[in-house]
Amino acid sequence: MATVRPDPHLSYIRSVTPRTPDGCDECMHVGSTWLHLRMCLTCGHVGCCDSSTLQHARAHAATAGHPIVQSFEPGEDWRWCYIDRAMV
Repeated sequence: MATVRPDPHLSYIRSVTPRTPDGCDECMHVGSTWLHLRMCLTCGHVGCCDSSTLQHARAHAATAGHPIVQSFEPGEDWRWCYIDRAMV
């Protein structure tokens, strides 16, 4: 049986509050829409999901180097690591 190791990027997680609790920061600035929201667990950036046209959460993770997001949808509490492409 394989040993499951914790994601090495969990150390990036901080206690954060959403910077834009009303929606995707970038989409609101450009007047675009989103499907679902993700919050960066390093800085609190709120961005749109990969199913959204502009994929701002993924873009933020890549440019800021903040790999772990949490769903920012009501009733959801899962987290995702963009680097390892895995739930954490």
